[in-house]
Amino acid sequence: MINIAYLQCPTGIAGDMCLAALVHAGVPLEYLTTQLERLGMAEEYRLWAEKVTRQGQQATKVHVDLTRHDHHTRHLPDIEAIIKAAKLPPRAENMSLAVFRKLAEAEGAVHGIDPEKVHFHEVGATDAIVDIVGTCLGLDWLKIDRLYCSAFPVGGGTFRAAHGILPVPAPAVLKLWEMRSVPVYSNGIERELVTPTGAAIAVTLATEFGPPPPMILKRVGLGAGSSNFPIPNILRLWLGETEDTDKPKAESHGLGGTFHDHDEEMVAVLETQIDDLSPQAIAYASQALLSAGAVDVFVQPVTMKKSRLGVLLTVICHPEAVDTCRNILFAETTTLGIRQSWQCRTILNRELQTVDTEYGLVRIKVAFSGDRIINVHPEYEDCATLAQQHQIPWLDIHQKAIQHWQLIQQQQAESIAPQL
Repeated sequence: MINIAYLQCPTGIAGDMCLAALVHAGVPLEYLTTQLERLGMAEEYRLWAEKVTRQGQQATKVHVDLTRHDHHTRHLPDIEAIIKAAKLPPRAENMSLAVFRKLAEAEGAVHGIDPEKVHFHEVGATDAIVDIVGTCLGLDWLKIDRLYCSAFPVGGGTFRAAHGILPVPAPAVLKLWEMRSVPVYSNGIERELVTPTGAAIAVTLATEFGPPPPMILKRVGLGAGSSNFPIPNILRLWLGETEDTDKPKAESHGLGGTFHDHDEEMVAVLETQIDDLSPQAIAYASQALLSAGAVDVFVQPVTMKKSRLGVLLTVICHPEAVDTCRNILFAETTTLGIRQSWQCRTILNRELQTVDTEYGLVRIKVAFSGDRIINVHPEYEDCATLAQQHQIPWLDIHQKAIQHWQLIQQQQAESIAPQL
């Protein structure tokens, strides 16, 4: 069984509503407060919660009261630096970075500038950082393996923003919906119902949008919004369990899972089966995906419906490359549908070192766990280039590079020994 969550958004979603639903579901406010202090922003706000009623239903309302109102000019690199310096739990850190990256991509697309140069305005403010990082901390604390989300109500009317009076939904929200082809509808409420912060959380972290997935329901967290509407202004967070039928349990990390004393990062896994495409086209698509930033691309033979032989094409990529890789799959293959899931990847720290062999320079990838060297591997392309230039076997270059690296390590050890 794996832990899953479903965000039901009858009156939309905002960052503070996500945080409130998690607190109502059992995430200790004290834990969130302690972890958020690592951001180095504790003097800028006060975090507290209370029970409120919305149309007769009790829910939790979380407040982020600003204690300092001096203007902060924060761009994406500034926010990423704050999050990375905080040394949060690995899953929470990676999810937070992914949400802000997605938000920057949406804002950048709206304003026609590079995501790195986006000035977030409202969504870069202190309360939004607290909402996003706090939500990711809460999902991590609950060990949620997979997150789902309902369709979004579009709202209506106008709202005041840093750029003046704008129509609802906000331009960044509309762009975020477009990025994931999110289902939307009108519930008749002419107000801003979905904020950029709330949209970014859901669009980045949710696996699918639509009706609730099959689950054994365990708990429901109710996060209240600030306004009163004809229907209860409450974000409902369903928490449950389900059988993991998509992949082996050993790989079922998702948004939760078990972590070790290594670096962790969230990666997206895109999969599609194909039985009507030339192998040449598949090879071309695989190279295009790698060139676009995919971490890995691999193909496995499968037997599909009507006993047709086909392939399972799998792409592993970082969150910021998901849309690009998905577009390449649709453009370069005949697939009509792509499955997407989130997994946590455990990676060793690594660095590139260079050795000078008699045939030329070869970069060596050295992987560490703490101070211990785990793996040493010459770069394939360097070995291949030198092998072609000198007309000698690739394996000879590979072995020479290892030997030179080992000799350097031995010499460094001998130079240190007399000083000890």
